[in-house]
Amino acid sequence: MSKIADAFADGKAFIPFITCGDPDLATTKEIVRSMAANGADLIELGIPFSDPTAEGPTIQNANLRALKQGVTTDHIFDMVRELRTDSVHPIRLPMVFMTYANVVFSYDAEKFIRTCREIGIDGLILPDLPFEEKGEFDAICQKYDVDLISLIAPTSENRVAMIAKEARGFIYIVSSLGVTGIRSEIKTNIASLVKLVRENASVPCAVGFGISTPKQAAKMAEISDGAIVGSAIIKLVEQYGTDAARPVGEYVRKMKEAI
Repeated sequence: MSKIADAFADGKAFIPFITCGDPDLATTKEIVRSMAANGADLIELGIPFSDPTAEGPTIQNANLRALKQGVTTDHIFDMVRELRTDSVHPIRLPMVFMTYANVVFSYDAEKFIRTCREIGIDGLILPDLPFEEKGEFDAICQKYDVDLISLIAPTSENRVAMIAKEARGFIYIVSSLGVTGIRSEIKTNIASLVKLVRENASVPCAVGFGISTPKQAAKMAEISDGAIVGSAIIKLVEQYGTDAARPVGEYVRKMKEAI
């Protein structure tokens, strides 16, 4: 059974994102440990892809840096396996992969999702997978009890109720039009979108895209069930490189305290 519900069991969830292999997988492991130790409720692990269409320049560049390091999906599977089975400090909180449909398809969808189950990955986010075309992946995810997590954007309009009714794990609400990245202000009427989602969904919803400050996180978490942050964390990784675990942990702690 997926552990994603655990992330929302004790109040508002803070969900940080990291690109695996940026700057290297050893650093990624330490960042994940630091996030977990500083209050993260669920961690999104990005599997790098050469054409990450949902991402802005910050996460695009992180993907390219990771790929230049030679990081592969199998390397990332091994890293997660090590984190889950560490004899001293195993990572027990929910973790999900965020990547693109071609990564899963080219690996072999069944093999990919079965491996997710084996290593303790609780969910899968595929931003480029349209709701109407999710059937093939969703059937395999349900077979192995890995939640295929739905995204709902301001442009989803009359599809919101339909997507929400079939959602598993949690719903990723996209706060803004466009790609990921830090925004000084989030102008979308998230409250009305969350209201419609909650009227139709049986799982929690968290808001992502553009959140970078404790104030923004608190505002989004007040409206929804949690806040998701990626680009602001990737900027810290870019700044500190192999020494990023500590500053990322401090940032996660501040954001978790804010919500």
